[in-house]
Amino acid sequence: MITYKSEEKSELLFEFPDELKWEKFDKQGLKMPVGMKLVDLVIERDTDVLLIEIKDPSHSKSPHEEQNKYFKRLLDDSVLTEDLTPKARDSYLFLHLMERDVKPFKYIVLIGLSAFDQKRKKALLSDFKNRLMANIRCESHEPWKRRHIADCVVLSVETWNKTFPDWPVKRLIASQSSGA
Repeated sequence: MITYKSEEKSELLFEFPDELKWEKFDKQGLKMPVGMKLVDLVIERDTDVLLIEIKDPSHSKSPHEEQNKYFKRLLDDSVLTEDLTPKARDSYLFLHLMERDVKPFKYIVLIGLSAFDQKRKKALLSDFKNRLMANIRCESHEPWKRRHIADCVVLSVETWNKTFPDWPVKRLIASQSSGA
């Protein structure tokens, strides 16, 4: 098993089997095209390529007011239009230009929602996938002619673990995350 801890502020720890073909995609220090936003991880499976974006507004170092602000941005679609959609588009474009687009692309957004109650989680997750997919397919005055992202899904840590039981994610407690 290989462990992967998403960005420094996050407390999410992933376990991937050794045979899984994955890569950290937004590596710091590598020369990348200016202005391009890339997803956190790319996982290549036999039948598709998963573009994985990880957001963790629930990490313990995030003040309660910042968590609420981010949650409101998720609801008003500003995170969707300013962050998530451009990352899907740019990551696909990068892989396309590198001739790595022979399989369908699926966009997986994992949002750490443990700081929010069930009612707020349900309000967010109920229609977020549909809004995200609509935005991915139509970012301008008319829809894209090419369906570059075949499908997307938005998951919490709990639903990630149900969807991908072989790739479990867990939340580190604050004292552990500082030493990881």
